[in-house]
Amino acid sequence: MTDVTATHAPAQAVRPARSWGKTALRWILYIVLGLFALWYLMPLFVMLTTSIKTLEEIRTGSLIALPRDATLEPWAKAWSGACTGIQCEGLRPFFWNSVILAVPSVLISTVIGALNGYVIAQWRFKGANIIFALMLFGCFIPFQVVLLPMARMLGLMGIAGTIPGLMFVHIIYGLGFTTLFFRNYYVTIPSELVKAAKVDGAGFLRIFVSIFLPLSLPIVVVSVIWQFTQIWNDFLFGVSFSSAGTQPVTVALNNIVNSTTGVKEYNVDMAAAIIAALPTLLVYVVAGKYFIRGLTAGSVKG
Repeated sequence: MTDVTATHAPAQAVRPARSWGKTALRWILYIVLGLFALWYLMPLFVMLTTSIKTLEEIRTGSLIALPRDATLEPWAKAWSGACTGIQCEGLRPFFWNSVILAVPSVLISTVIGALNGYVIAQWRFKGANIIFALMLFGCFIPFQVVLLPMARMLGLMGIAGTIPGLMFVHIIYGLGFTTLFFRNYYVTIPSELVKAAKVDGAGFLRIFVSIFLPLSLPIVVVSVIWQFTQIWNDFLFGVSFSSAGTQPVTVALNNIVNSTTGVKEYNVDMAAAIIAALPTLLVYVVAGKYFIRGLTAGSVKG
C-alpha cells in the first residue's frame, strides 16, 4: 500500500502544475489580443477625441490626450456648416443622398441575387454553370475597367449624373456577389424539398416564397451587410457618375477635407469622417453576429 501511494503522488502533483500552465497561457493570450485591439482602435480614439477638441487645444495639446474642454461645435459644423466647395451645407444633404442611394440598391440587388441563386442552384437548365461562371468572373473585374463603358451606357439611358444612374451601377456591379452568396447557400438545401413541392403542385415563385425565403435569413443578412458596406463606402463610382447635388457622402467628405482654405480645421474633418462612417459601423454592431452565422451556414461553400 505504501508503494502504490508513493507511485500516484507525483502524478497528482503534476496535474495542478499543468492546470496552472494552461491558465497562464490563456492570460498571456488575452493580454496579447487586448494589446492588438488597443493598437487597432487607437486611430478611432484619436479621431473621436480630436473631433471634440477646440483648434487651440489641438495645436497646443497632445494627439492622444483627452480633451480638456469637450465641445460638439465641430460636429454641428461638419453636419450642416462645412464647405464642400462653393456650398457650405455640411454633410447633411449628401448623407441623405447616400441613404436614398444605398437602401433601394441593397434591396433590389439582394432580391435579384436571391432569385438568380435560387434558379442556378435548384432549377438546373442548359448553360447554368456558364452563366454563373461569367457572373462570378464579373466580381473580379476592377472598377476602373468599367468606368468608360458604364459612363457610355448611362448616357444612352439618359440617367448620367443622377442618383438613379448611380443606383443602376451599384445594382449591376453587386449582382455577381449576391448571386454567389445565394447560390452557394441554396445548394446546401436538399433538392427533395423542391421535388416534393412540385409534386404538390407548387410553382416556381410559390416554392421560392414558401420554402427558400423562410430559410434565407442568415444569407440575406450577409448580402445586405456586404452590399450596404460596399455602396456606402464607395468613392470611385460616386465621384465618376454623380454631379453637383447628387454626390454621395464619401465624395462630400473628400471635398470637405481637401477644399478647406485658411486654418485647417482638423476637428471638423474628424467629425465629418466619423459621421460618414457611422451607418456602416452601426450595421456591423447590430447585425455582425448574423453576418458570421450566415457565412458559416454555407454562403462561402459550394
